[in-house]
Amino acid sequence: MQIESDLERKFSRFGETLKVTDGVEIEGYASLFGQSDQGGDVVMKGAYVKSLKALKEQGQHVKMLWQHDASEPIGVWDAVHEDDKGLYVKGRLLEGVARGREAATLISAGALDGLSIGYRTKKARRDAGGLRQLEELELWEVSLVTFPMLASARVGSKSDDPRKDDREGLRDIASVLRGMLPQMQKMSSNGH
Repeated sequence: MQIESDLERKFSRFGETLKVTDGVEIEGYASLFGQSDQGGDVVMKGAYVKSLKALKEQGQHVKMLWQHDASEPIGVWDAVHEDDKGLYVKGRLLEGVARGREAATLISAGALDGLSIGYRTKKARRDAGGLRQLEELELWEVSLVTFPMLASARVGSKSDDPRKDDREGLRDIASVLRGMLPQMQKMSSNGH
């Protein structure tokens, strides 16, 4: 379901910022300031201020969606604000929503590592190099996505020992694959 025909999307990897705690809480940066994405756009500091203020005044919240699908909300963003680095988000994946549970599993396994904003451009200009500098955006939603446009950041880990996180990640992947094995064997025996 498409919200608006002129609604744009901007992707960002979770980077060193994504954390999943208690199985359902996530936090990270949905947008990083001053970095050119694959579409040649650069979000400028202050781009979200008016939109976030208007949402607050109206008692509204930025929506958390699955892959920009307005028919699939998967959680709630409890905090959305600008800081010096970018647009920080913190929220909860809803365990009572199937896609929310799936998203938590995929993030924990390292299979899902992207955030994407759904927005409408209110004010932008081209710089001398042809990049579009986004100065004011009307933010509608922040989605968990498979393929982000801003590839400069990577998924961070929850511990101070990256080797421990690598081992835990490999164990998680092995566990997922072991869980899929009976279904794969059944499909193979049925000729699929």
